[in-house]
Amino acid sequence: MSPALPLVHPVILSGGGGTRLWPLSRAEYPKQLLTLTGRESMLQATALRAAALPGAQTAIVVTSEEHSALVREQLAQAGCTPACICLEPQGRNTAPAIALAALHLYATDPDALMLVLPSDHLIEGQAAFEAAIAAASSAALHGWLCTFGVPPDEPESGYGYIEAGSVIAGQQDARHVNRFIEKPDLQTARGLLQAEGYFWNSGMFVFTARAFLEELGTHRPEVLDAVKRAWDGRSETAGFLHPQAAAFSACPSISIDYAVMQTTRRAAMVPARFAWNDIGSWHTLWRTLPKDTDNNSVTGDVVLADTQNSLIHAGHRLVSVVGIDNVAVIETADAVLVINKDKAQDIKDVVAQLQSSGRPELLRQVRVHRPWGWYEVTDRGERFQVKRLMVEPGKRLSLQMHHHRAEHWVVVSGKAVVTINGVQNVLTENQSAFVPQGQKHRLENPGNVALHMIEVQSGSYLGEDDIVRFDS
Repeated sequence: MSPALPLVHPVILSGGGGTRLWPLSRAEYPKQLLTLTGRESMLQATALRAAALPGAQTAIVVTSEEHSALVREQLAQAGCTPACICLEPQGRNTAPAIALAALHLYATDPDALMLVLPSDHLIEGQAAFEAAIAAASSAALHGWLCTFGVPPDEPESGYGYIEAGSVIAGQQDARHVNRFIEKPDLQTARGLLQAEGYFWNSGMFVFTARAFLEELGTHRPEVLDAVKRAWDGRSETAGFLHPQAAAFSACPSISIDYAVMQTTRRAAMVPARFAWNDIGSWHTLWRTLPKDTDNNSVTGDVVLADTQNSLIHAGHRLVSVVGIDNVAVIETADAVLVINKDKAQDIKDVVAQLQSSGRPELLRQVRVHRPWGWYEVTDRGERFQVKRLMVEPGKRLSLQMHHHRAEHWVVVSGKAVVTINGVQNVLTENQSAFVPQGQKHRLENPGNVALHMIEVQSGSYLGEDDIVRFDS
């Protein structure tokens, strides 16, 4: 019989950039916010999974300043209101992020159980998931820092590995950790698959706030000191907790594995007997998706001939693939990726080239999501730019002004309230308004259906940074 599940505090980490799933995942809209495997985004699925745990407390979410509005909006759509959304002013990897949550919990309950969950994992089998958490919690209440080891079913070079030792005395399912193994090459991964006692490192953890902070202070005191300074100088605005920016940004960037788990003598592992997948590459995504009789996973307008074992995603146009095996073809509005699935981890080389050349395709999609909806640039030229805008029901843009451009708005569908220099007008389908350069203006959707508009910008400079905001 599995042990009972004690009260746990889920801590959801949602700060990653997801570059291994480029071009679908971009820095401004990373993979955890995408709907890849079901009806919810991976962030929403993680929050719902945590909320379904018996006795689970309200989750703490750690994310970036850049993704704050999107994360809050997605959680609200899923019906999940977090206890705290803590915003990293700069990404410093998982150890500082977890330390923020631990300090938050320690203030009221030093022995609070933390269940650390990355927001980009696919997990199936809720009962087995709960049983593993219960076993890890039992060990954590005795001072152990527990991770979950996934039995490997293929030689995956994109995951780290754990070598598990003997069962911990007095614990039903928790085992000592002999060592952690960094992401191996394919030949080494094949050997680990054949050997006994090796597991994929899931990157999920259970420990008390006290135990984690003690071990972090022992092994990386400079990290704990920096995060403490940032936490002590925190502020709160609009429902978000902001650590003091300079102190947090000065913290070393380091993962929990390097900072604590690989050096502590209190590391334990519970085998994960639930289905788990870290959607970290096109190969691992392909493994999780439904397939046709030729073992292809297809999304969008796709025509195939003599193609097998492939992942084809057509986002904006017809994609035809002929005579191909074991590839991923990913088409978006502004980029196309063709990659051998066995080389999925090598996408980092493409990302590095895009980064070094400052390509905007690494940062954002053509459709740019905002708290009020989204916009797409459909055309641009010398001194003009055309956008499509969608404003969600009840949402509005900030009161703003532009120094270098004028704007012409045309309502395609829905109802708009347009305010220009304090004068308010209601526009409906096929009606328009002109916003002269330098005048304060606001756009809002008072209706209960989406507002779709065309915006034509003209002027000497059309960059997104030519916005003076007066309020939200």
